[in-house]
Amino acid sequence: MKACVFTLGCKVNEVESASVMAALRDMGAEVTDGLCPADVYVLNTCAVTREAEKKSRQLVARVRRFDPEAEIFVVGCASGKDAAAFARKGVRYVGGARGKNRLIAALAEKFGGTYACTDNVYGYEELPEPVQPRTRAFIKIEDGCTNFCSYCIIPYLRGRVRSRAPEDIVREAENCGREEVVLTGINISAYDFGGVRLAGLVRMLSGVRRRVRLGSVECTVIDEELLGALKGLKDFAPQFHLSLQSGSDGVLKRMNRRYTRAQYLEKCALIYGAFPDAAITTDIIAGFPGESEEDFALSLSVIEEAGLSRVHAFAFSPREGTAAYAMQDVPADVKKERLHRLLAAGKRAAERFISARLGCLREVIFEDREGEYTAGYTPEYIKAYAKGDFRGAVKTVRLIAPYLDGALCEVVEN
Repeated sequence: MKACVFTLGCKVNEVESASVMAALRDMGAEVTDGLCPADVYVLNTCAVTREAEKKSRQLVARVRRFDPEAEIFVVGCASGKDAAAFARKGVRYVGGARGKNRLIAALAEKFGGTYACTDNVYGYEELPEPVQPRTRAFIKIEDGCTNFCSYCIIPYLRGRVRSRAPEDIVREAENCGREEVVLTGINISAYDFGGVRLAGLVRMLSGVRRRVRLGSVECTVIDEELLGALKGLKDFAPQFHLSLQSGSDGVLKRMNRRYTRAQYLEKCALIYGAFPDAAITTDIIAGFPGESEEDFALSLSVIEEAGLSRVHAFAFSPREGTAAYAMQDVPADVKKERLHRLLAAGKRAAERFISARLGCLREVIFEDREGEYTAGYTPEYIKAYAKGDFRGAVKTVRLIAPYLDGALCEVVEN
């Protein structure tokens, strides 16, 4: 029996899909994560934007082209938001973003077995330890979000914050067999298991002999306690994905973001004080409702003022069911033009950041072969390209020249 588990969306979706793949392998199935002919398909969908939701709906039709009679199980944010849009297509199972253990139970029934659905005392859904197909292991530490940013549908689909037991996180980090672990979740800044918050969890990871990287965090969680805990790790990757969304206080207020531009910059300064060579990456939305040209200029200027190393920019996408859906949208052509300028500014920032580190030595965990090069990432998340095949290796390299979306490097330690 062959099963395909195909994923759209965030790293949390990917981790949950990897847990489903592990369960399917335990059931005796041959499992793949690429779309191909199979007997069973699990489609893990996304609804973070309208385009993601559209692609999620189209997935079923793509699968039907492989096999009109294949059994299809659909889960994720898009099917949780509009189950009827998927049920009408005649799939066997439709679930949402929560309850992946119920999906596994349904798959077990299909394979003639059983699976016990369990949640911890705080409501965190326990899943099988995921298959980790890459050099980096993404470890899910929490689920849910209660920030309710005015543009975001995810809290309505994922629910309240539920955190995973820290000892389970530490055990997975120690036993995952990968060179780097990335702590991920819907809002890891809100991690709280019986009073153990993110800084406390990081301290519990201090004995782990792997590179540890944080997933996206809110600037409000950055303080001396957390930074001190991170400095106590044996090998910390000093890259902070610090969500900004806008550089304008007025726009931030309409977004229901709970900080100001000045506070964001203060947190960046705090990071540089603890980790002078840190990379700070961010997300910025172009054309949020009511955004003026002056507001947008503030978003552009904060890229340089904060010394950002990379910017993930995207145009505002109204999501039905959110507060921002009823706000007066910015014209599409204005959003497109602002997005273009944001992307260009982000590209310049990345180039400055990389150029300032040419000639420096860095430890790179190599992952994928790309033509005659193998690519991997430095601790501050510069993509490094070395000629030859170094897949799975950890090497000390010298960054020598800008290249594509990163830098060429030469291996100085074999």
